[in-house]
Amino acid sequence: MVQMLSFYKYQGLGNDFIILDEVKNHLSAFSSNEFKLFVRKACNRRFGIGADGLIIVSQTGVERNINMKIFNSDGSQAEMCGNGIRCLVRYLLDMNQISHKQELRISTLAGLIKASIDKDKFVTVDMGTPSLLPREIPTLLSIGDSGVPQGNINLEGQTFKVFAAGMGNPHMIIYTSDLQNIKLENLGEKLEKNRFFPADTNVHFVQVCTRKLLQVRVWERGSGVTLACGTGACACAVVSHKLGLCDVGVDVELPGGKLYIEWPLEEGSVYMKGPAEPIFTGEINLLS
Repeated sequence: MVQMLSFYKYQGLGNDFIILDEVKNHLSAFSSNEFKLFVRKACNRRFGIGADGLIIVSQTGVERNINMKIFNSDGSQAEMCGNGIRCLVRYLLDMNQISHKQELRISTLAGLIKASIDKDKFVTVDMGTPSLLPREIPTLLSIGDSGVPQGNINLEGQTFKVFAAGMGNPHMIIYTSDLQNIKLENLGEKLEKNRFFPADTNVHFVQVCTRKLLQVRVWERGSGVTLACGTGACACAVVSHKLGLCDVGVDVELPGGKLYIEWPLEEGSVYMKGPAEPIFTGEINLLS
C-alpha cells in the first residue's frame, strides 16, 4: 500500500521536527507498529527526511484544544517536548490557525500546556510545575538537603554526582567546569539507561557561567545527542536555582542557541521563551 503524507519540517534551536496533521493524513488507519516503523524511517537522516522527532497535531473538543503527540526518532512516544511545542505553535501560526498573542491550550501526555507567540515570532510556553518528588519523575534517587533528588552514579571509572527533576519527562543534571570536553556521545546512552531512572532519562551536562547564564549539552532519551532540549533547559534552570546557583530568570545556552527560562515562584510554573522556524515542506511515502 502506498500513501503519500504531507509534512512540514520545523526547528527550534536546531532541534528539528517533522509535523503531520493527523486528520488530513488519515493516520488513524495505521497500526501502532506500522507507524513506529514510519517514524524511524522519516527521522533517519540518510534514508528519510531527517529529524530529532515527529509531531502529530489535531484539534479536539468544543474548545478546539490542540492535541499534540510527540515521537522520538527511535519511534518511542515522549510525554512532551519544549522545543517541539514551540515548533508546533509556529506551524499553527504559519497555517493561519492561530493569531499573535492568542493563548493556546495544547494537550500532551504530560498534561495541558499553555503557549503563545508574539509579533517577533518568539514562543512563550507555560511548561507547568516541575516535579522534584522521586516517584513523580520517576527516579530512585533520594531528596538531598537542597530539596532536589540527588546521588552518585559510577560509570567507566568515574563517579558522577547527579541531580534529577521532572518536566513532564525525566531529566538527569550533572555539573561540570569543562563542558566542551565531556564525552557525551560515550556517556549519554549509558547514563540514559541506568537503574536510578526506571523510565530512562534525558541527560544534561551543565556549566554555570554566571547567575544569569547556564551552558548545557544534551543527550535526549530515545534520540541521542541533540542541539537543544526545551524541557531539559527548564529542568537545568530549576535544579540550579534550588541549589542556589542561578537567579529565577536565566539564559540557558545550548549548542543550537539560547532559551530564556523563568521560575518566578517555586510553587508555580516554569516559563520558557525562544524561537522556532520553518525549514521545508514536502510529501513522503508512509510505507515503502
